[in-house]
Amino acid sequence: MSMQPQPVKAESVDLLKVNVYANRRDLGVASGRAAAATIRSLLGERAGFVRIVFAAAPSQNEFLETLASEPGIDWSRIAAFHMDEYIGLPSDAPQKFGRFLSERLFDKVKPGQVHLIDSSNTIEAECKRYGDLIREAPIDIVCLGIGENGHLAFNDPPVADFSDPETIKAVELDEACRRQQVNDGCFARIDDVPTHALTLTIPTLMSASRLFCMVPGPTKLQAVKRTLNGPISTECPSTVLRRHPACTLYVDRDSYGA
Repeated sequence: MSMQPQPVKAESVDLLKVNVYANRRDLGVASGRAAAATIRSLLGERAGFVRIVFAAAPSQNEFLETLASEPGIDWSRIAAFHMDEYIGLPSDAPQKFGRFLSERLFDKVKPGQVHLIDSSNTIEAECKRYGDLIREAPIDIVCLGIGENGHLAFNDPPVADFSDPETIKAVELDEACRRQQVNDGCFARIDDVPTHALTLTIPTLMSASRLFCMVPGPTKLQAVKRTLNGPISTECPSTVLRRHPACTLYVDRDSYGA
């Protein structure tokens, strides 16, 4: 096995652990191996499934690639979920988050259960169906990123609610969030980006025992600064991560500004 990348800086902000890596590749390898170690530990401690929620975004590529290649994980005992999905894209659209995760992880490792959000279902029916699946048992791990506007999943500042009563809800995407999808290369023009999506709510994400948050790259610099230094507020939803007892934020020099 290649050398384990070491952070160039480590700090804590409130309860949030922050590891800064030299570059994006080191960030992805370190976070992927850390998540794999936690998964192996949970599989060894208990019978039954380990329940994991994944984010679908280019920021997760190196993390997912590392996790998919890690040895010693019994994926047949993993129940995999994802945190959001566009409403209104055709079922075969390449931008669908379920497809993104299937190609980069699920098709490679074959989890025992894969629960994809079906946004072709009616919103009410899908929120009930997926919410029931999420609530069946506690979520063990959430692997997430942070949006340029500080969003977690598709909880943009206008719709984020730290005490949201829902498990999953339909939201309208704000322009900064939609523009990020163009910046990320997922869509050619902002007019192509759907205006609505289904997303797990912030309390659902925060309910997980362990959070791994991967945020590389210069486009995330302001979001990371606000996450670590701003008031804990829905104006920057990711600030709530500072309240989680077991969340590690993985950043690189570009996103941390060091």
